[in-house]
Amino acid sequence: MTTDTTTTDQNDDELFEHHSFVVDKGQTPLRIDKYLMNFIENATRNKIQAAAKDGSIYVNDIPVKQNYKVKPFDKIRVLFEHPPYEYLLTPEDIPLDIVYEDEELLVINKSAGMVVHPGHGNYSGTLINALIYHFENLPNNSSERPGLVHRIDKDTSGLLVVAKTEHAMTHLSKQFFNKTSEREYVAIVWGNMTEDEGTVEGHIGRHPKNRLQNTVFEGDDEDKGKPAITHYKVIERLGYVTLVSCKLETGRTHQIRVHMKHIGHTLFNDERYGGERILKGTTFTKYKQFVENCFKILPRQALHAKTLGFEHPKTGEFMSFDTPIPEDMQQCIEKWRHYATHTK
Repeated sequence: MTTDTTTTDQNDDELFEHHSFVVDKGQTPLRIDKYLMNFIENATRNKIQAAAKDGSIYVNDIPVKQNYKVKPFDKIRVLFEHPPYEYLLTPEDIPLDIVYEDEELLVINKSAGMVVHPGHGNYSGTLINALIYHFENLPNNSSERPGLVHRIDKDTSGLLVVAKTEHAMTHLSKQFFNKTSEREYVAIVWGNMTEDEGTVEGHIGRHPKNRLQNTVFEGDDEDKGKPAITHYKVIERLGYVTLVSCKLETGRTHQIRVHMKHIGHTLFNDERYGGERILKGTTFTKYKQFVENCFKILPRQALHAKTLGFEHPKTGEFMSFDTPIPEDMQQCIEKWRHYATHTK
């Protein structure tokens, strides 16, 4: 099993651990710079090689060079003299689209492209950098992230609730844990879905060969993932793509993206999961140009967190919020609608 701790543990040499992995038992010999490229988001090979040259990459507590070949069960650690940047939070004056606010909480409509919290490769410009600028004394969640009750991916747009008090953090987090909150996403997926509606149930966990992806584990491998349930419903069929509504019963990382790919309907332009390729349609050059134009209009995965519902932590009232589909996604839908209508 591979693990990634990304902690601030210090050793005797005043070094901070940024990443930690245990190599899977089935791993074939592979240069460590190539191996780490698959496991550290936004890392370039040059940066990894520079870290190895500086003696920052350890295997079984011994520094190694970039040509070291990893073996099963090797323990890899990346250590630097500075703490991970994600723990150095700096307030930044970034405007927020606040849909609702009171003394206990606020609901934000996050734009696509904004990272929710700092992490490797994204140390500034995040939602948290904006939140700590605009609001003082936000409560930390269990991961020491101020205000965050839940998160959505960088290139997913839509609604998030943020806690402003300790009571709200506890109350709202419990609702998400107990699956009593309501979340609906709208997505464009590749292919014409066979059924008008359905449910995907599949345990989700880290992909064994590419840690930047998650995947569905079934049968004897179920214990490698966590239970995940997505309910989907077709909104509109647009020829070679389908507009769908997805309601989450659980909230696993990349859940909709993984579940839709699992049933053969990868999200449109989802680069991480292969949706940036033409997966359905014709071989005509004109069609290829049409799809490329759609990719340019919507340069991200076609996913929007449209509605959000939860019980207010103080009043007990159930609150529901809805936000329109953003312009880039709407334009893409209209292009497909026009194409589907004129090619029948």
